[in-house]
Amino acid sequence: MSKTDAISRKDMKEPDKFQQAATQAAGWVSRRRKHVVAVGAIVVGAVVLLAVLAAVTAGREERAGLAAADLLHTMSGEISAVPLPGLPGPFFPDEQAKQKAVADAAQKVLAAHPGTSAANLAALALGDAQTKLHAWDDAKAAYERYLSAAPKGDSLRFGALEGIAIAEEAKGNLDAAAAAYERLAREVPAFSDRADLERARILALAGKPADAKAILAAFGERHKESLLTSDAAERLARLGGK
Repeated sequence: MSKTDAISRKDMKEPDKFQQAATQAAGWVSRRRKHVVAVGAIVVGAVVLLAVLAAVTAGREERAGLAAADLLHTMSGEISAVPLPGLPGPFFPDEQAKQKAVADAAQKVLAAHPGTSAANLAALALGDAQTKLHAWDDAKAAYERYLSAAPKGDSLRFGALEGIAIAEEAKGNLDAAAAAYERLAREVPAFSDRADLERARILALAGKPADAKAILAAFGERHKESLLTSDAAERLARLGGK
């Protein structure tokens, strides 16, 4: 698990949002938006711990929080054929084995603690694990479960919405992927610039260059403070727009 405080995202293909979790993460993500530019968030253990601690209240929530801590322990495992000195483990022979273990741990939380904040985070973790396993339909189902249960203002909704878009694109459902990015822009305005950039890319792939150019041409005006403006201009130029 990374100890750095930056999220690095490469190409928006494998999101890992669970570990940016909890209400406290909203401000954390906002302050570091310039680093949130591609797929698969590299996570910060301290931020994840905040999410787990937030779930540990009294009674049912406390038990759910402890279960979420077990899930976190699995997610923090290392890829290694043998135990590594100085590291607590768990250890997995490869990424696929790790993600299967994460999925199993998440499903246990969901089964044992439905309706808790820990279950919401587990649904998001399950979606991420299934995405890494390329189980697109299972990933979508997990993300939708999270979206239906989590508060409308939850700071991690962007991750589930983006995950659905990624799954739809991977399945070749480009219209659905574009619609998911449009939904992301509408429901999580803080990420609307990224959502618009990706929606334009999907529309171009779907053979709708005019629609893509319209989004990119208006990008600078709509997202005046976005760090992605130069990317939008570059993509517009490649499509023959001005």
